[in-house]
Order: sequence, then C-alpha cells, then structure tokens
Amino acid sequence: MTDLVISGLKKKFGTLQALDDMSFTVHGGEIFGFVGSNGAGKSTTMRIALGVLSADEGEVTLGGKPLDLAARRRVGYMPEERGLYPKMKVGEQLIYLARLHGLSQEEAKDAMERWTDRLGIAARRDDDVQKLSLGNQQRVQLAAALVHDPEVLILDEPFSGLDPVAVNVMSSVLVERAKAGVPVVFSSHQLDLVERLCDRVGIVRNGQMIAEGTIDELRSTPRTLIDVTVADDSTGSWALPLKSHPSVEIEGQEGFTTRVSIPTGDASARSAVVDAAARTGNLTQFRDHHRSLAELFQNVVVTEDPAESDDAKEAAK
Repeated sequence: MTDLVISGLKKKFGTLQALDDMSFTVHGGEIFGFVGSNGAGKSTTMRIALGVLSADEGEVTLGGKPLDLAARRRVGYMPEERGLYPKMKVGEQLIYLARLHGLSQEEAKDAMERWTDRLGIAARRDDDVQKLSLGNQQRVQLAAALVHDPEVLILDEPFSGLDPVAVNVMSSVLVERAKAGVPVVFSSHQLDLVERLCDRVGIVRNGQMIAEGTIDELRSTPRTLIDVTVADDSTGSWALPLKSHPSVEIEGQEGFTTRVSIPTGDASARSAVVDAAARTGNLTQFRDHHRSLAELFQNVVVTEDPAESDDAKEAAK
C-alpha cells in the first residue's frame, strides 16, 4: 500500500509562522483525521501537498517518492472553498476534470456516470453547478475528487453543509476508498464524525502536530476518569472522605453522578472509590469515562494555550 508522508513542512506568511515542522504519515488503507482550531495550519498543509503553495522547508512524498506535478495527477483533492465552475453543467464539468487527469473521453464519461450515481446526483448531470443546493455542490466536489480514481484523497472540510443522508453517503465512500488501499486524510470541525470514521487522528496547533494516534492512544493519559452514580445523593456527599485521599481527585457532579479521577492503573485508589461509594448502600453505577475526541481536543489545545480556549470550544461543537 502507498503511504502519504508529510515531513518537516515549514511555511511563513510575512511574520506569521503558519507551519512549523509539520510532520505526519497517512498509511495506505487508513483514514486520518486532521483537526485543529481555525488558523492552526490544516489548509496550508493540504495546499502544499497539492502544490498550490510551496513550502519554505520540508517535503511531501507518496510511496516514498516526491509528490511532484506528475504524481499530483494521482491525487484526489477537495478544497474547503468549492473549486467548481458555477456556470458549467455537472456532467460536462466532471468529464472535463477527468480528462485533465489523463482519462480518455469514454473513460471520463463512464467515471462521471458511476460517481454521480454513487453520490445521488445523477439527476443533476445537466444542471449548472450554481443552480444546485450547497449540499449537492459538495457532492459534485467530492465526485470531482474521485472521478479519476485517485491513489490518495486529501479532503478539506468535506462534510461542511451536508445533511445527514449526504453525510452517510460521503462517509461510506471514504471507507470504501480506504478499504481499497487509498490513504485518506480529511480535516473537519465535526469531531464526532472524525471519531467515528478515522483510524488515526492528528491534533494541530500553531502549525505543529501536538498529538497523534488512534482514539484509544489519545485517551491514554496518566489519570483515569470514573463516573460513580449513587442513588439519592445529588450533592456527592458520599465522596467527601475521598478529598483527603492522596491519589483521588473529585472532578465534578452532574445529577446523581460524581466524576472522579485516579492515577491510571492504581488499583488501591480504585478500591478506595468503590469502598466510599458502597458505604452508602445505594451505588448504582461505577464505570470508566472514556473521553470523546471533542474532550481530548479541548484538553490538549487548552492545556497547551489557555488563550485559545474559545477556538477549541468552537471546534469541539
């Protein structure tokens, strides 16, 4: 399988350091989620990979070879700002774009028909792009990225503006492409989708990759969160004795559930929490709390720079 490797990218716009040693790998056959606050460097990285921008330092390789102009013909790219000709018909435009990637007229027509069928826009082939809804324009944009059967997919905010049905269609297409061995990387602020679809995730801040791995790897932290529910105790009074415990921290209360944290793997601290809750005789739930990607993202970004907390909260929505 072919790997897409981003290695040591640096890019400066005036005094702004947009990318600062940006590095990560997207393996063939996996979906990689690229997340970060607005202005973190996601789109700049993708544009450098496509050759739209040049890097000050670093390189992009595909299958161990530089991603030069010839290799970029094998890339499927979906920009955040739609890059379609608004007054050109959908079918004609997709055939034209496929021809630019080297397909014959017959191959291009077959590919156009296949992907417009697959994405649910076959009835729109003779419509001008500008007459389509934003969601259908997004489907055409994805078809444009796929029509030449690319060896790698780079998608910038592909789910923006889509209804739930279109989200499911696009999700299934990305999964299919990955299963076919294609490295797929996409950026998104819809972290629930990233968590559901991606094999690995990279969290970006100030032009650097600050956390990377599977969701389980990103969840692997020095402390474990536990949700403890005690019936008839909405104040968490059962946990008051734990405040003197050297390893247990009380994180918060919601309804009858108290969230505590303990050092990961600390069996004695876990037993202390169980014992304290069980003494009430009304313990109804005791389970580890698995952080969502939205929580992980906000924790990483805010911990690194509290001034960016508003951007982090926006991206976590």
